[in-house]
Amino acid sequence: MVQTPNQILTIEEFLALPETKPYSEYIDGKIIPKPMPQGKHSTIQGELCPTINSVVKVQKMGWAFPELRCTFGGRSIVPDVAVLSWARLLIDENGDIANTFAAAPDWIIEILSLEQSHTKVTKKILHALNHGTQMGWLIDPDERFIAAYPAGQQPLPFEEIESVLPVPEFCQGLQLTVGEIFGWLKVTA
Repeated sequence: MVQTPNQILTIEEFLALPETKPYSEYIDGKIIPKPMPQGKHSTIQGELCPTINSVVKVQKMGWAFPELRCTFGGRSIVPDVAVLSWARLLIDENGDIANTFAAAPDWIIEILSLEQSHTKVTKKILHALNHGTQMGWLIDPDERFIAAYPAGQQPLPFEEIESVLPVPEFCQGLQLTVGEIFGWLKVTA
Protein backbone atom coordinates (compact mmCIF):
# COMPACT_ATOMS: atom_id res chain seq x y z
CA MET A 1 0.00 0.00 0.00
CA VAL A 2 1.36 3.40 -0.96
CA GLN A 3 0.40 6.29 1.25
CA THR A 4 -0.92 9.39 -0.49
CA PRO A 5 0.22 12.78 0.89
CA ASN A 6 -2.94 13.53 2.90
CA GLN A 7 -3.77 9.96 3.92
CA ILE A 8 -3.56 9.22 7.64
CA LEU A 9 -3.09 5.61 8.70
CA THR A 10 -3.73 4.07 12.07
CA ILE A 11 -0.78 2.44 13.75
CA GLU A 12 -2.47 -0.95 13.29
CA GLU A 13 -2.77 -0.33 9.53
CA PHE A 14 0.88 0.67 9.38
CA LEU A 15 2.07 -2.41 11.29
CA ALA A 16 0.03 -4.64 8.96
CA LEU A 17 1.95 -3.37 5.92
CA PRO A 18 4.92 -5.35 4.61
CA GLU A 19 8.31 -4.19 5.90
CA THR A 20 10.26 -1.97 3.51
CA LYS A 21 13.97 -1.45 2.84
CA PRO A 22 15.08 1.06 3.79
CA TYR A 23 12.78 0.94 6.78
CA SER A 24 9.84 3.25 7.28
CA GLU A 25 8.66 4.71 10.54
CA TYR A 26 5.17 5.66 11.69
CA ILE A 27 5.06 9.16 13.15
CA ASP A 28 1.93 11.28 13.65
CA GLY A 29 -0.18 9.06 11.38
CA LYS A 30 2.28 9.23 8.51
CA ILE A 31 4.79 6.85 6.99
CA ILE A 32 8.26 8.39 7.07
CA PRO A 33 10.98 6.53 5.13
CA LYS A 34 14.36 6.34 6.84
CA PRO A 35 17.28 7.36 4.64
CA MET A 36 19.57 4.59 3.49
CA PRO A 37 22.71 4.62 5.68
CA GLN A 38 25.96 5.65 4.05
CA GLY A 39 29.58 4.86 4.92
CA LYS A 40 30.14 6.82 8.13
CA HIS A 41 26.68 6.03 9.48
CA SER A 42 27.02 2.30 8.71
CA THR A 43 30.52 2.11 10.17
CA ILE A 44 29.55 3.68 13.50
CA GLN A 45 26.34 1.63 13.72
CA GLY A 46 28.22 -1.56 12.88
CA GLU A 47 30.82 -0.96 15.60
CA LEU A 48 28.43 0.27 18.31
CA CYS A 49 26.33 -2.87 18.74
CA PRO A 50 29.19 -5.35 19.29
CA THR A 51 31.07 -2.83 21.43
CA ILE A 52 28.06 -2.26 23.70
CA ASN A 53 27.16 -5.96 23.73
CA SER A 54 30.73 -6.96 24.65
CA VAL A 55 30.01 -5.43 28.05
CA VAL A 56 26.25 -5.24 28.62
CA LYS A 57 25.11 -8.47 26.94
CA VAL A 58 27.99 -10.55 28.28
CA GLN A 59 27.20 -9.36 31.81
CA LYS A 60 23.43 -9.72 31.26
CA MET A 61 22.82 -6.02 31.84
CA GLY A 62 21.20 -5.37 28.48
CA TRP A 63 21.27 -6.04 24.75
CA ALA A 64 21.99 -3.67 21.84
CA PHE A 65 20.07 -4.17 18.59
CA PRO A 66 20.63 -2.50 15.22
CA GLU A 67 17.51 -1.30 13.40
CA LEU A 68 14.98 -2.78 15.86
CA ARG A 69 11.40 -1.68 15.32
CA CYS A 70 10.03 -0.28 18.60
CA THR A 71 6.33 0.60 18.81
CA PHE A 72 5.23 2.82 21.69
CA GLY A 73 3.46 6.06 22.44
CA GLY A 74 1.48 5.99 19.20
CA ARG A 75 4.60 5.72 17.05
CA SER A 76 6.59 2.92 15.47
CA ILE A 77 10.24 3.84 15.04
CA VAL A 78 13.42 2.07 14.01
CA PRO A 79 16.34 3.53 15.97
CA ASP A 80 19.81 3.05 14.52
CA VAL A 81 20.67 1.29 17.79
CA ALA A 82 18.13 0.35 20.47
CA VAL A 83 19.42 -0.96 23.79
CA LEU A 84 17.11 -2.71 26.22
CA SER A 85 18.00 -3.53 29.79
CA TRP A 86 18.12 -7.24 30.54
CA ALA A 87 15.10 -6.97 32.84
CA ARG A 88 13.00 -5.47 30.01
CA LEU A 89 13.94 -7.87 27.21
CA LEU A 90 10.88 -9.27 25.50
CA ILE A 91 10.99 -13.06 25.25
CA ASP A 92 8.68 -15.38 23.34
CA GLU A 93 7.12 -18.66 24.52
CA ASN A 94 10.26 -20.60 23.46
CA GLY A 95 12.56 -18.46 25.58
CA ASP A 96 13.91 -16.71 22.46
CA ILE A 97 14.14 -12.98 21.93
CA ALA A 98 10.74 -11.75 20.75
CA ASN A 99 10.17 -10.55 17.20
CA THR A 100 8.05 -7.53 18.10
CA PHE A 101 8.89 -4.87 20.65
CA ALA A 102 5.96 -2.82 21.87
CA ALA A 103 8.09 -0.72 24.19
CA ALA A 104 10.47 2.20 24.18
CA PRO A 105 14.13 1.20 24.30
CA ASP A 106 16.02 2.02 27.48
CA TRP A 107 18.74 3.68 25.38
CA ILE A 108 18.19 5.08 21.89
CA ILE A 109 21.11 5.93 19.63
CA GLU A 110 20.65 7.82 16.38
CA ILE A 111 23.41 8.51 13.87
CA LEU A 112 22.76 11.51 11.68
CA SER A 113 22.93 10.90 7.93
CA LEU A 114 23.68 13.69 5.47
CA GLU A 115 20.10 14.02 4.23
CA GLN A 116 18.46 13.68 7.64
CA SER A 117 16.91 16.57 9.49
CA HIS A 118 18.62 17.17 12.82
CA THR A 119 15.27 18.36 14.20
CA LYS A 120 13.37 15.20 13.16
CA VAL A 121 15.99 12.92 14.71
CA THR A 122 16.02 15.00 17.91
CA LYS A 123 12.21 14.78 18.08
CA LYS A 124 12.46 10.98 17.84
CA ILE A 125 14.89 10.91 20.78
CA LEU A 126 12.70 13.28 22.82
CA HIS A 127 9.61 11.15 22.10
CA ALA A 128 11.45 8.09 23.41
CA LEU A 129 12.60 9.98 26.52
CA ASN A 130 8.99 11.02 27.16
CA HIS A 131 8.00 7.34 27.10
CA GLY A 132 10.52 5.89 29.54
CA THR A 133 13.83 5.83 27.67
CA GLN A 134 16.71 6.48 30.08
CA MET A 135 19.27 7.87 27.64
CA GLY A 136 19.48 9.12 24.08
CA TRP A 137 22.50 9.82 21.92
CA LEU A 138 22.59 11.78 18.69
CA ILE A 139 25.85 11.18 16.82
CA ASP A 140 26.81 13.57 14.02
CA PRO A 141 29.75 12.01 12.15
CA ASP A 142 30.40 15.00 9.89
CA GLU A 143 30.54 17.50 12.76
CA ARG A 144 32.33 15.00 15.05
CA PHE A 145 29.74 15.88 17.68
CA ILE A 146 27.67 13.75 20.06
CA ALA A 147 24.72 15.05 22.06
CA ALA A 148 23.71 12.93 25.04
CA TYR A 149 20.14 13.21 26.31
CA PRO A 150 19.86 11.86 29.88
CA ALA A 151 16.22 11.45 30.95
CA GLY A 152 14.94 14.47 32.84
CA GLN A 153 18.07 16.56 32.18
CA GLN A 154 19.37 19.07 29.68
CA PRO A 155 21.22 17.63 26.65
CA LEU A 156 24.98 17.38 27.09
CA PRO A 157 27.36 18.26 24.22
CA PHE A 158 30.53 16.23 23.55
CA GLU A 159 33.25 17.12 21.04
CA GLU A 160 36.59 16.61 22.79
CA ILE A 161 38.13 13.27 21.80
CA GLU A 162 38.95 12.32 25.40
CA SER A 163 35.40 12.98 26.62
CA VAL A 164 33.81 9.92 28.22
CA LEU A 165 30.19 9.64 27.15
CA PRO A 166 27.40 9.08 29.70
CA VAL A 167 25.56 5.76 29.51
CA PRO A 168 22.36 4.56 31.22
CA GLU A 169 22.71 3.28 34.78
CA PHE A 170 22.16 -0.35 33.77
CA CYS A 171 25.26 -0.12 31.52
CA GLN A 172 27.74 0.72 34.25
CA GLY A 173 31.14 -0.64 33.29
CA LEU A 174 30.69 0.38 29.66
CA GLN A 175 32.99 3.25 28.77
CA LEU A 176 33.08 4.93 25.37
CA THR A 177 34.82 8.13 24.37
CA VAL A 178 34.15 10.55 21.54
CA GLY A 179 37.57 9.69 20.12
CA GLU A 180 36.85 5.97 20.15
CA ILE A 181 33.55 6.38 18.29
CA PHE A 182 34.92 8.67 15.60
CA GLY A 183 38.17 6.68 15.50
CA TRP A 184 36.17 3.83 13.95
CA LEU A 185 35.91 5.98 10.81
CA LYS A 186 39.67 6.10 10.21
CA VAL A 187 41.04 3.82 7.52
CA THR A 188 44.59 2.72 8.28
CA ALA A 189 46.97 1.08 5.85
